[in-house]
Amino acid sequence: MFETLKENGFQVEFLSHAKAILSEDFPEAVKELETVLADVKLPIEEVIGSGGGETKGTQRLRRALASAGWPKGTFRIEKKINDVTRESISHEIDHVRTFDNRGVIALEIEWNNKDPFFDRDLENFKRLHSEGAISVGVIITRGTSLQDSMRDFVLRFAQDRGLQALDDLAALELRPTKRQSDTVTRLLTRDRDPLPFPEAWSGVFVADKYGAATTHWRKLEDRVHRGVGNPCPLLLIGLPASIVTFGETDVDAEGEPVEPFDPEDAALLGGDSAG
Repeated sequence: MFETLKENGFQVEFLSHAKAILSEDFPEAVKELETVLADVKLPIEEVIGSGGGETKGTQRLRRALASAGWPKGTFRIEKKINDVTRESISHEIDHVRTFDNRGVIALEIEWNNKDPFFDRDLENFKRLHSEGAISVGVIITRGTSLQDSMRDFVLRFAQDRGLQALDDLAALELRPTKRQSDTVTRLLTRDRDPLPFPEAWSGVFVADKYGAATTHWRKLEDRVHRGVGNPCPLLLIGLPASIVTFGETDVDAEGEPVEPFDPEDAALLGGDSAG
């Protein structure tokens, strides 16, 4: 199951009998997810330029899932005693796939949020599963190879663009905060082993934007191995380093060319990324 994705570096993990449930009851869902994810591409410009909202890559993935029958969904759980509502809770889920007479699969994409969002997702899945609302919960996030490659990717971008000073970032409409600028400057001017600008900036950029406290595979794995979300059956998918592209001509899930980097779309360096 998901062999094609695994061959391309995707991480796939099943928990609480999710593999058996998916293979027996939801083979169509497996095929749909594999088809959509096999086409995922992320130009390096979007890694650099994404900021206070979803990346264009995440948006393309959402559109592809929606087109495959995985729209956004909301679950409302209401408890009544003698027709008096005592509890009402709503859970909004990124993508929901409903199979008549078989069940429902809920899916969340956590590209680059703060890592406590995993707790929210897993607890939501646990609650929805216990209420009989979903059969399996799915989380897609940055895989280990992608997380570990981020600094090298950003460094390559800086070197390819010939970035040599903070003023060069301004030309790309990337505006580091004062703290970030001060940190880069200290790395450039320290007495012992000063760093070249591309190395100094890429390190600060990645530490702030894609650091250990953001949503990525290790943070997710830590939680599920502690039992967070148990006993909801879970499918975890880690996006690999191979999805990042440099200068290739890419197309999205609808066959349209991926938009090139537009400096006007670049958000502030260091802003939070959602989704």
